Formats: sequence, structure tokens, C-alpha cells
Amino acid sequence: MPGPSTADDDGLHRVGRKPLTSRAELERQALRLFAERGFDDVTVDDIAAAAGIGRRTFFRYYKSKNDAVWGDFESELQRMRSSLAAFPPQTPVMDVLREAIVAFNHLDPAQVPWHRARMRLILEVPALQAHSTLRYADWRAVVSEYVAARLGQPQDALLPQVIAYICLGAAVAAYEQWLRDEDADLGDLLDRALSTLGPLALDPGPLVAREQKAVRSG
Repeated sequence: MPGPSTADDDGLHRVGRKPLTSRAELERQALRLFAERGFDDVTVDDIAAAAGIGRRTFFRYYKSKNDAVWGDFESELQRMRSSLAAFPPQTPVMDVLREAIVAFNHLDPAQVPWHRARMRLILEVPALQAHSTLRYADWRAVVSEYVAARLGQPQDALLPQVIAYICLGAAVAAYEQWLRDEDADLGDLLDRALSTLGPLALDPGPLVAREQKAVRSG
């Protein structure tokens, strides 16, 4: 799931706007327009005009309006990758993933309205689903890369991929609950969701041994 916006926030519907100075400001203008008009009814030209830039300048920041919804996702994924790498190697794999994913999605209070707007778009707008599938794959790749290294398996082996998919599913479920309940705490929901992953939450070791046995017998 995408990390929170890097933009400073003073509300989704502030009066007036500052001149565009960063990718984050352009992202904020896009999210504001999507919240006001709906994703399908906003064009790249609309976003550029709201930000006080030309169409060509918009494309220096983002390839499409779909990308503006996700913000600087590549940098956020690199931050998550660095966070995972910083954990001591003796920390259980699932504990690392739970703590890293919760931290990755930490929100300052000022970010909450923006991030709710972003996640409603990602999870509810049909036109974004294909694009979101690609972003989810990038997110899962960070998780499976870490898991594979910890378990001594190839990244495309079954268990690292299963764990990556399970973590994504738990995160999406937590986000959907968060969007339904305005009073819910996202960090708490993510922590609870990632703590309920059955035997994986305790120790993936037996599953690793079982998979290795299956591969040898195959």
C-alpha cells in the first residue's frame, strides 16, 4: 500500500493555493480536484491549471493522472526497503514485516484527510484498478525480496510470494476498515490485521521446511 503523502497539509478544501514548488504540491492539487469532481471528470489539463503550470510541466512529474494519485511511490518503496534492512537478523520475519508495514503507513494528523482521499480513489475507482495492480506488484516485490533473503530462497519461490500476497491482503483489509470508520486508527488496524496471519505470524520455519521437502520430492 502507498505510504502517506509527503505534502504538508492544511485541509482538503483550503482557500487559494501556493505556487507550485514541488511534486508534493502537484499531488495535493490533483487529490483536491479528484475529491471535488471525481477522478473520471478531472483531466491532466485541469490539474496543471490548478497548479499554475503547463501540461508539459505536469508530465515532468508524473506520466499520467493515475500516477499522481500514488505520489512518489518509488521513493516510498525505497524507504520501506531500507526500513526492512535495518531490523536485526534475529527478529522473526513476520514481526519485522508487521512493524515495517505499520511504520510505512504511519500518518501525522495533518496527513489523514489527504491519505483518506488517496485511498478512496485507489480502492474504489474502477478506472484505477489496472494501474493499482502494477503498484501492488511493486509493493509485494519489496516484501518478497526481504522474505526470500531471510529464508534463503529465491524471490520467486512460493513461500516469499505467498507471504507477500498475504501481507498485502491484510493491509488492504485494514485500509478498507479504516475508510469505513472515521474514528479508526490506521496503525492499530494494520497491526491487528498483520498479527492474525495464522502460523506465519508465529514462525514460518516449519512452512519453509515443508516447502523444501516438497521441492525435493518433486
